[in-house]
Amino acid sequence: MEDKTKIPLTLAEMCGLWTQYMNDSLAVCVNRYFLEKVEDEEVHPVIEFTLNTAKNNISFMEDLFEKEGFPIPIGFTDQDVNPKAPKLFSDSYVLMYLRHMSILAMQASGGVLGLATRPDVVSFHKNVLNKGVTLQDLARDLMLKQGIYIKPPYISTPETVDFVKKQHFLAGFFGNKRTLTSVEITHLFFNIKTNDLGKSLITGFAQIAQNEEVKQYFVRGKQIAQNHMDTFSDYLTKEDLPVPMSWDSNVSNHTTTVFSDKLMMYHISAMNASGIGNYAMAMAASPRRDIALKYTSLIPEVSMYAEDGAKIMIKNGWLEEPPQADDRDHLING
Repeated sequence: MEDKTKIPLTLAEMCGLWTQYMNDSLAVCVNRYFLEKVEDEEVHPVIEFTLNTAKNNISFMEDLFEKEGFPIPIGFTDQDVNPKAPKLFSDSYVLMYLRHMSILAMQASGGVLGLATRPDVVSFHKNVLNKGVTLQDLARDLMLKQGIYIKPPYISTPETVDFVKKQHFLAGFFGNKRTLTSVEITHLFFNIKTNDLGKSLITGFAQIAQNEEVKQYFVRGKQIAQNHMDTFSDYLTKEDLPVPMSWDSNVSNHTTTVFSDKLMMYHISAMNASGIGNYAMAMAASPRRDIALKYTSLIPEVSMYAEDGAKIMIKNGWLEEPPQADDRDHLING
């Protein structure tokens, strides 16, 4: 029988594995630090699970890369984290952070599974997806137990099934606006929460950044996140819906270096990419024109911020290149 692991990796499989390696090497650094600083005995095993999962993923990928003759990415190493630094984030924030990382892991592995074909790669990403689901369960259940899980708002249960009868359903700029749909509320709520998580993360990063340009970049990101939170919160407030609380108080005031500027810039870059994807989904799911247009106006702002971050990383030699297609013109012309 043909050994299907001898089939060359497709570009989609290369991309998925390379990105997974980068993210897992970052996760090892971050969770090593979290594990060193955690005080809550209930949060400890959640961090340990995340750390062990990332280590196991890296071990599998390094073996696969060696078999394929694929250069192992540098990613992030012991040089990018100082586990002995003072505690930067509260245990409650770490739990919320890990829950969000589980969502990103499920999204990423689900996307790769839609394109992967080689059995060993498919099996690996299925495992990543399953671990993401498990982490989501662990973090959510503990947050519910500790009373720190913030649920989306409640609305009245519909009494009947109905269909849209007027184009007024799409309006949003003039005249009376219809109330928000449950889908629109869900996306607004989720984007408030993700911006809040990002704001707290980037606040901590700004405090410990060594490079002044990086520090100012994080300060700018903090303000962007706050502005976007205010925008989304305003929609909920006008509907008399509760706005989720902020986590600002979960960042300590110390300034000792914890992570390298390289690691922090990559982390925020990944968060930017995730945010753009969230806004695009929210825009597509929001029939009311004013809401869809608002997302349309915010996406370029995040994109420009992400591009400026990439320029800083390139300037400092921190941006590792993903696998690329052959440059045929260069090969032909020498």
